[in-house]
Amino acid sequence: MTSKLQEEIKQSRRFESLQEELLLNLSRTAAVVGHVIEQMLRPHGLSPTQYNVLRILRGSGPMGLCQSEIAERLVAQVPDVPRIVDRMAKAGWVERVRGLADRRLVMATLTLAGVKLVGGLDAAMSELHSVLFKDLTQEEMERLNELLVAARQAARRETVA
Repeated sequence: MTSKLQEEIKQSRRFESLQEELLLNLSRTAAVVGHVIEQMLRPHGLSPTQYNVLRILRGSGPMGLCQSEIAERLVAQVPDVPRIVDRMAKAGWVERVRGLADRRLVMATLTLAGVKLVGGLDAAMSELHSVLFKDLTQEEMERLNELLVAARQAARRETVA
């Protein structure tokens, strides 16, 4: 009997293990959901990472954050946060200020345009969340969250070992 994932990716052979199928299923789900989010953000000139930076800076308050703190808080790790912040500053969404005591320290804060942009997306994102998970019960979503945390913790332990 073929699994739903096998049908979706048109794979005729069975998976080597349930773990292999689970990893591919997780990767496929992340890719599909990520594509939906990219399509929603594209008309606003935003990438998912830029949207994440806007949300991080909105949550940080008026003092903003240095770029290394932004990097630590990103949902998906990216290698070049300074370049991303630079592009966002050029777009007028973020303001960068160099530290007085340490010129290497660059603080980023949202501009009024950045606040309006991220705030203007709140309702659409909330609706997207509802649509994406409409077929799951509250208990299923809570359990899925717990399972994903457990898988992530196992992956982190493996990379540290």
